[in-house]
Amino acid sequence: MDFSKLYYYSPTPKANEPKVFTRDLIVYGATPAGITAAIQAKRMGLSVIIAEFGRHIGGITASGLGASDVGAKEAIGGLSRQFFQELGNYYNKEEQWTFEPKAASYVFEKMLNEYKIEIVFNQHVVDVKTENKSIKELQMEDGTIYRGAFFIDSSYEGDVMAKAGVTYTVGRESNSTYKETYNGVQFGHPHHQFEKWIDPYVVEGDPSSGVLPGITETSNETLGYQGQGDKRIQAYNFRICLTKNKDNRVPFPKPPFYNRDRYALLLRYIHAGVWDVMNLHTLLPNGKTDLNNYGGFSTDNIGMNYEWADGDYETRERIFQDHFTYNLGLLYFLANDEHVPNTIRDEVSQWGLARDEFKETGHWPHQLYIREARRMIADYVMTDHNCLGDRKVEDSIGLASYQMDSHHVRRLIIDGRVYNEGDVEIPISPYPISYRSIRPKAEECTNLLVPVCLSSSHIAYGSIRMEPVFMIVGQSAGAAAALALRNKTTVQAVSYEQLKEELLSYGQVLEWDDSIEDDPVLRMKETFGNK
Repeated sequence: MDFSKLYYYSPTPKANEPKVFTRDLIVYGATPAGITAAIQAKRMGLSVIIAEFGRHIGGITASGLGASDVGAKEAIGGLSRQFFQELGNYYNKEEQWTFEPKAASYVFEKMLNEYKIEIVFNQHVVDVKTENKSIKELQMEDGTIYRGAFFIDSSYEGDVMAKAGVTYTVGRESNSTYKETYNGVQFGHPHHQFEKWIDPYVVEGDPSSGVLPGITETSNETLGYQGQGDKRIQAYNFRICLTKNKDNRVPFPKPPFYNRDRYALLLRYIHAGVWDVMNLHTLLPNGKTDLNNYGGFSTDNIGMNYEWADGDYETRERIFQDHFTYNLGLLYFLANDEHVPNTIRDEVSQWGLARDEFKETGHWPHQLYIREARRMIADYVMTDHNCLGDRKVEDSIGLASYQMDSHHVRRLIIDGRVYNEGDVEIPISPYPISYRSIRPKAEECTNLLVPVCLSSSHIAYGSIRMEPVFMIVGQSAGAAAALALRNKTTVQAVSYEQLKEELLSYGQVLEWDDSIEDDPVLRMKETFGNK
C-alpha cells in the first residue's frame, strides 16, 4: 500500500516568481462551506478564487463522511439542498442523502465547474496583511499572494481569522460563561461509555505498574467539576469507507509505526464481553459503508488532538499521522492479532478498504475529521440557549437541525476504573443561526466572514458543526460578501433585510415551520448515531 501521498502538510518551496491573484473575493479553504460561498458570490457577480490548503476539494464530506449529518431535511435549502439533489442525479434518484466519497467529489467538482470557480491547491497561509482593520492580502508559504476586497475563511481551523487578529477561543467554556447547561466538563452522560468495569493498569489492580495506552489523565486533581471550562476539544477520527465486496476490497495493511499496545485496553474490554467497536457502520450505496466511532473504545483518538487548533503545520502533520496510524492500526489489530477472539477476527477480516476510493492515498481518506478547532468570538455567540429554543435570533442566515453532539475529550481513571468524559448528545428542534455569528467585531476586521469557525460556544458548536449546515452558512457568507461589495460597505454594515431577500431568492430556509409533523426532536431521541 502506498501511503506516501497521505499527509496533512508537506512544505511547498517558495517560487522564483510568486503569483499574485487579485479578485473581489478570496475564499480560503475548498471545504463544502468554501465551495458554496464561492459559488454564491460568483452568482452575484463577484470575481472569486479559492485557495485550498491541501490537494483535494470537499473537506470531510468528500473524504468518508457519507452518512450525512442531516437532522431535518426540511431545514436544508439553497446550494446545500442542491448538493443532495445532484447526488440524486448521480444515483438516478430525486435526492440522495448517503453517498460514496467519490460521488461527493464528483458533485462538488461539477458544481465548481459549472460556475468556473478557480482553485489553487497546496496553499499554506503564513501571513495576513491588514490595514485599518481590513485585510489587504494573504501570503502563502510558496510566496503566492491573494489580494481582495473581501475574504472568507472557510477552513476547519480558522487560520486566516486567527492571523488577522480576530478574537477566538479553543476548548470548552464554563457553563457560567454564557449561563449554559451542557458546556464544560460533563460527567454522567451514558453515551459511548465503557459498559463494564475495566481496570486501567498494565497489571490489573496494581497502580505502580503504570496505565494502559490511551488513558490521557491519571490524577484526581485534573477531574474538575461538572460545568467547569477547560481547553480540551472533542476527539477526531477518520470516517473510513469500507466494503465487503471481494472484487473491490483491500485487506487492512499494517500501518507504519504500528504498535499493538495501543489496543491493550480494547482487548481487555473485548475479553470482558463487549464487542461494539464497529457498531456505527452506516451503509452507503454500492456495498460501501461509513465507519464512525461507537462505544467506549473505537475510532476516536481521544485526547490526542489538543495541540491541533493553535499548532503550526508541522504539529498538525504529526497529529494527523498519529490518527492515521491509530485508526488503520485499530482495524489491522482487530483483523489479525492472535489475542483477538477468532469470531471477531473473522468478522473484521470480511471488511477492507474500498479499492475504487482514494486511489491517490492508498485507499485511505485524505481528510482528518476536524470536529472542532478555533471558534470566533463575535458580537453574537451562539449558545445552547439557541439550540434549545430558549433564545431566537432575528437575523437568520440558515438553520441548524442536528442534535447537540460533542464527542469525548479525554479518557481518565475514576475510582480505579476507566472512564470517558465529554460526550453530550441532546435532542433539539431546528433553530436559526445569526448573521452576527459569522462576522468579526467591527473593531477587529471589517471585510472577513467566517462560516466554519463561527462564533459559538463549544456545546452549541456540537450542533452547528455538521457539513450540510456549513454549506448553508457558506452560501450565506458568499451572499453577504457580494452585498457588501455592491453597497461599498463593511460586512458589519450589510443590511440584513437585503441579505434576507437575497437568501430567500436563492432558496435558503431561514425559519422553521413548527407544523412539520416529522419533528427532528423525536427523530433524534430514536437515533443512536454519534456524528
